[in-house]
Amino acid sequence: MKKILPILCIATVSTPALACTGITLHARDGATISARTIDWAEAATDNIYMVIPRGHTEQSLLPDGSQNGIQFTSRYGFVGLGAERAEFVIDGTNETGLNAALFYFPDYGEYQKYDEAMRDITLSDIQVVSWILANFSSIDELKNNINNVRIVSTEAGASTVHWRITEASGRAVVMEIINGTPTFHEDEIGVITNAPNFTWQHTNLNNYVNLKSGTAGPMQLGPDTLQSFSGGTGLLGLPGDFSSPSRFVRASFFSNMTIEQPDGPNTVNQAFHILNNFDVPFGTAFAKGKEPVKMPSATQWTIASDLKNKVVYYHTMYNRTIRKIDMGAIDFATVPFQYGPLDESKTEMIIPVQIAQ
Repeated sequence: MKKILPILCIATVSTPALACTGITLHARDGATISARTIDWAEAATDNIYMVIPRGHTEQSLLPDGSQNGIQFTSRYGFVGLGAERAEFVIDGTNETGLNAALFYFPDYGEYQKYDEAMRDITLSDIQVVSWILANFSSIDELKNNINNVRIVSTEAGASTVHWRITEASGRAVVMEIINGTPTFHEDEIGVITNAPNFTWQHTNLNNYVNLKSGTAGPMQLGPDTLQSFSGGTGLLGLPGDFSSPSRFVRASFFSNMTIEQPDGPNTVNQAFHILNNFDVPFGTAFAKGKEPVKMPSATQWTIASDLKNKVVYYHTMYNRTIRKIDMGAIDFATVPFQYGPLDESKTEMIIPVQIAQ
């Protein structure tokens, strides 16, 4: 079995290269867009898409390396993006418009201890997204059934993760497992990053009460009239580093200050533009000369899912051309289980401009 640890933004606390950022946007016509980056700078993983039909059966991995945990069969078909193995869905949407996504969450979560006697209800944390999408059409359904499984880590020393779950209605929650107990937070701001916990991240926003859109000033200071050097100075003091708290603040202001778009496709475009600000330059993830590999970016791919129209869009570190999977064109009753690479060719698509002679 391939090593799971570096695949899904799960790693030991010392790893410096993890920085996933998620936002939720809403269109004027009622469309909800769930979007995020996936960041991992230790290695270029085999990133894949998956199409899972209704009736597909999956069984959870266990800490002992076996695949003898809870077995579940898809009530709903879904499309997901992940890495290395088709069971490892990082972000996906099912045919009801429910989206689920996994994010790195070091130090602040704590799962239940693995109990061999309860392996038939034990679910690996890296398969929670698949389990949610296969079984549920709403957040309330998930909340009513979450205690029917015991979520555990399959890797000794691995970080815990937390999850964002979003409905086509626009409702979103963040699920964290604290002291072994699943805890749900309504995510009305529509942002998730990593540690610390969700409540702390929201409290920290109070440190930026002075920020606003637009341009600051002018103001009189004694005999001097102070003027802005450029537009956008209402956000002076916005943190620009790639730490989890700073990204949470930046994403909160950018996504909530964005201009509402008329429909899903336009809002998807807006989501990609916002998340461009969270594309982690590879050289910032490590001390100079200590980079373990060479990649175009520490942000391996970015996804935006239109939950109303059921279309999944993505681009990658190799090719910024946006590609889409139209779920409306898939018959989940008959489509075969399948997966494939996000990039057929790991090269940027460059289109020459035709100059008239």
